Amino acid sequence: MVKETKYYDLLEVSPDASEADLKKAYRKKALRLHPDKGGDPELFKEVTHAYEVLSDPQKRSLYDARGEAGLSDAGGMGGMDPQDLFSQLFGGGFFGGGPSRSPGPRKTKDLVHRVHVTLEDLYKGKTTKLALTRNIICSKCNGKGGKEGAVRPCTTCSGRGIKVTLRQMGPMIQQLQSPCDECSGTGEIINHKDKCKTCNGRKVVSEKKMLEVHIDKGMRGGQTITFRGESDQAPGVTPGDVVIVIEEKPHDRFKRQENDLFYEQEVDLLTALGGGQFAIKHLDERALIVNIAPGEVLKNDDLKIIRGQGMPSQRHHEPGDLFVRISVKFPDHIDPAVIPLLEQALPPRNPVEKFPPSVHLEEVELEEVDQRQRERANADDMMDEDEGEPRVQCANQ
Repeated sequence: MVKETKYYDLLEVSPDASEADLKKAYRKKALRLHPDKGGDPELFKEVTHAYEVLSDPQKRSLYDARGEAGLSDAGGMGGMDPQDLFSQLFGGGFFGGGPSRSPGPRKTKDLVHRVHVTLEDLYKGKTTKLALTRNIICSKCNGKGGKEGAVRPCTTCSGRGIKVTLRQMGPMIQQLQSPCDECSGTGEIINHKDKCKTCNGRKVVSEKKMLEVHIDKGMRGGQTITFRGESDQAPGVTPGDVVIVIEEKPHDRFKRQENDLFYEQEVDLLTALGGGQFAIKHLDERALIVNIAPGEVLKNDDLKIIRGQGMPSQRHHEPGDLFVRISVKFPDHIDPAVIPLLEQALPPRNPVEKFPPSVHLEEVELEEVDQRQRERANADDMMDEDEGEPRVQCANQ
C-alpha cells in the first residue's frame, strides 16, 4: 500500500505499474505537454519529475513508503533538467523526426503587454505606438562580455554554473546542487580589467525601441498581436516574442456580443404611441436617425433590430446588427381636460370586475411609496425568494 499516489496520478498509471508501463505513460504525456508542442511547461516539469522518481527503484521505494516528504527529508535525492531527461529517453530530435541532437538554444521569455482600447477603436481600427525597453547583445564585444580570449570557463564548476556536493546519509547518498560561488552561477570567469566597458561583462545592453501596433477593425478583447523575436536578446539564446494583448474597455452606451451591438433607448409616450424620431450616436462620426411611423406602437421592453449597424467582422469587415431595447417613459401628470381626447384615441378602458351583492365595496386611493416603505417591500420580496417552500403547512386531519 503506497502512502501517496500523486506521482502515479500525474502519469495516469496504477501504483503497481511496471517499468515499461511507466515509460510508456511518460512518453505519451510528455509528448503532449512538451513546450515545443505548445504544452504546459509547468505540468511538463511535474510529469517529468514524477517519472524521474518512479523510474528509479530506490526513489520509488522511498516515495511509496513515505511520499514526497520522504524525498524531501532525503534532500530530493538529486534531480536533473526535465529537457535533459526527455532527450535522454527519446532523443533530442524526436519532434523533428531526425537524428538525436542536444536540446539546442532556448528562447528568452516573451514580453507580454496589455493595451486598453475603446469600443470606438475596435469599430474603426487604430494604429498606436508602444515604447519598449529590452536587452540586446552588446555590439562592442559581440556578446562575449570582454576582450577576445578574456572569457574562460569557470574551473570550479567546469562551466556548468553549479556545484554538486555528495553527502552520505546511512545507506543513501544525498546529492546537493547550489550556484557556483566562484562565477556567481554564470559558468564563466572574466577578469575585471578585461570586462567590456560598454556592458560591464553582462554581454547585453538596454535598448529602447518603438513598436507600431495596428489594431484591426473588429478585433475583440483577449486577442493578441505578436511581434516575433522582439523580446530580450542573449548570447546563444533565441529571442522571445513581444505579445500585445487587447483589453476592451467597457462602453457607457453600447454592449457588444460577438459582432452585434446592443443599445438601450428611452422614448416618450407620445413617440411610442404616435410615431416620431430618435437619434443614436454611433461609434464613428455618424448619428442614426430612427423613424417611428405614425400608427406603429412601441411597447415597453420591446426589442428592435437595425441591420448592418453592428461591429465589423475582423477578417472581411462585414457588419453585424444593432439591437435596440425600448423603454417607454410615461408622463408624471396629465391635464384632466385632455382625457376625453385620449379616450377618443385609445382603446376603451377595461370594465371594473363585477361582484355579487354579498361583497361589500369600499373605495380607496393609491398613494406614493416613500423610501422606507420601498425598502420594506424589497426586503419582503427578498425574503420570499430565500424561503422558497413554506415552512408551516396544515396538518392532515
